[in-house]
Order: sequence, then C-alpha cells, then structure tokens
Amino acid sequence: MTERKRVYLYFVVNFLYLMACNFAHPVTPTIIQQRGFGDYMFGVALAAMMLANFFFSPFWGKLVNFLSSRRVILICSLGYAAGQAMFFMANTEGTMVAARMFAGVFVGGVFTAFLTYLVNTSPDHQRSNYLTIAATIQTVGSAFGYFVGGMLGEINVSVAIIAQVVTLAGCGILFYFICEDDAASKIEEVRLKDLAREANPLVAFLDGKSILTPLLVTLLVVGALSGLGNSAFDQSFNYYLKAQLGLSSGYNGAIKAVIGFVCLAANSTLGLWLINKTDIRRSSIYVYLLCSVSMVGVVLFDAIVPFVAANVIYFGFFAISVPLTQSLVANMGKGKDSNLIMGYFNGLKSLGGIFGAFSAGLLYTINPKWPFILGLAAFAFATVVSAYHDHKVSVREATCHTDS
Repeated sequence: MTERKRVYLYFVVNFLYLMACNFAHPVTPTIIQQRGFGDYMFGVALAAMMLANFFFSPFWGKLVNFLSSRRVILICSLGYAAGQAMFFMANTEGTMVAARMFAGVFVGGVFTAFLTYLVNTSPDHQRSNYLTIAATIQTVGSAFGYFVGGMLGEINVSVAIIAQVVTLAGCGILFYFICEDDAASKIEEVRLKDLAREANPLVAFLDGKSILTPLLVTLLVVGALSGLGNSAFDQSFNYYLKAQLGLSSGYNGAIKAVIGFVCLAANSTLGLWLINKTDIRRSSIYVYLLCSVSMVGVVLFDAIVPFVAANVIYFGFFAISVPLTQSLVANMGKGKDSNLIMGYFNGLKSLGGIFGAFSAGLLYTINPKWPFILGLAAFAFATVVSAYHDHKVSVREATCHTDS
C-alpha cells in the first residue's frame, strides 16, 4: 500500500469513526428522560467518562511505545463499543455512570493514539496540515454523526446505539489493517515488571512531569480551558434544544449537520490560511477571543433563530482553534516525548471537560443559561493565557537573539 493511499484511507475511516462516536449524543436526552433520571445526568455521565479519559490518556500514550498506535486503536475501539452497549442497557443512574466511566478508559486511548500516530508517521513539512485535516474531520465528523444519530433516533433510540456499537468496532478493525506499525520498541523486549509499571495510569501521568516546561504548561492550560468551555457549551446546547426548545433528535441532528458544513468551510479556508500563512501562536489568541465574543450572543439571545445562529458562529471559530493549539503542542514534542506530550494534551483537555460537563449538569438545574456563561468565562481565560504564552515566547526569543 502506498503512503498516499494509506493516509487517505486513514482519514476516511477516521471520519466514519468520529461520526459513530456521536450517534448517541442526540438520543441521550431522550434516554435520560425516558428512564426518569435527573436533568443533571447529561453532565454527570459525561464527566464520569472524561474522568476516566483523563487518568488513562497518559497511560495509553506510553503504551503506544510498546503496542503501536494501531493496536491501541483496535483494543480501545472494541472497549469503547462495549462501554456504549453497557450505557444503553443501564437502568439506574449508578449503572449509567459506571458504563460511561468504562467507555472513558478506552476513549482516552483512541484519541491519544489518533494524535500520536499522525505525529509519529507524518513528515515534518506535512505534520501541521495533517493535524489540521484531523481536527477538521473531528469537528465535521462529529457534527454529521449528530445528524445521522438524530435521524436514526427518529426511528428508534436503540437503532442509533446499535449502529454506534457496530461502527466503532468495525472501524477499529479497519484501522489495524490500514495503519503502519509505529511502536518505538518491541513488546517482547520489555520486561514484565517494567510493563506492569507502565500499566499504572497514575505512574504514567506522574512520570512525565520532567517534560512539563513552563511554556508547555501554558499551552496545556489553554487546552484544558478550551475543553472545559466546549464541554459545558456543547452538552448544554444538545440538552437545551430538547428540554427548553422542545426539538426532537431529528432537529438536533439537522442543526448539527449545518454546523458541520460551517466548520468544514471555516477550517478549509480560514483555518488552513492561518496555519500556513500566519504565526499560529498569535493567531490562536484572536480565534479564542472570537469564540468568547460569539458566546456572548448565545448567553443574550433567547429566540430560537438568533440563539442557533450564535451557536453556529461559535462552533465555526472553535473548529478553527483546535488545529492551532494541537499544532503548537505537537511542535513542542521532541522524539520519544511526543507520545507522552500528546497524551498529556488529550488528558488535560479531558480534565477541563470533566469540570465543564459536571458543572454544566448542575448549573443547568439552576438556570439553563448558566452553563453557557461558564463556557464564555472559560474561553475568555483561554484568550488571556494564550496571550501570556505568546508574550513569554516572544521574550525568550528576544533574549536568545540578544545573547547570540
């Protein structure tokens, strides 16, 4: 298989996978209401999933060194599919939370392996472009996944979940045959004692503290704030459409499909231009600022048309922000550290998402608009931290230039 064909197939299957990840989202509010669970469960269940994602992302990032990205994707895709089946069968709030945590263990592996595979196998001159394509596919695939899941949910909720489980597992198998082996060392060469130590997610997380330079930490904080804001925003938007505006899963999915087209257009035009023609460190500041401004409209508008329009604008700018931050983090990876750095990045985004989802669920029960205010505050802080990061890098570069 030629490298060009391998990359093409990778992105095609990646798109299908990311669609499948979102088949359940438009029907989740219906599942929660049908089973008599509290409104807060949409946030609490997602927070449980992200908590497991946070703890296990660095673990999977280190295990990629021994197993390779394709093996981690296969294992985690099958685990994620099993977790979603458990989620659908849950008949109590406790079992739903447990199912989401189980799925979260494997979600952390999938998305960490997606990023590390691209970082490990892409040529240096193509890395930023590949990460931009991956981020675009994630945003657009997620949006169209909402649409497909919403349409399937109009038939029956179970149809959407069954389609999700089958597609997740099938894509995991396809990834195994499409991807090349990027393991840094053979599993047979690793001692059982060392492998057992690597299998401790807490150890894996703490062992990487030596790579956490102040500049890298600021970028990881930006990623965490972005994860917090988008998690609070996205999950509340999904539930708001059902509970406050009375829209069915089909309408929910159709709106997300429109958002998908907007995100595709935004990333394939403005996003690529920012990546290739500007200083992405500085550009990210303005993109996060525009995310914050668009969120003001979401908070202020109540009528359905301006409310949805403000949401569409926000999602477009957020889609652009993702590859910018991913590229900045990936460019700070050095050889063997790249897997762990991307694991940290994915894990800390999940940490932000944990707080965002959990807080959104609780805040929604007080006032349906409060989760959006939380998202606005998170992106405002992300803008400030991005500006601080740019300032520190500029000072360092000026100092190095003076010394030379």
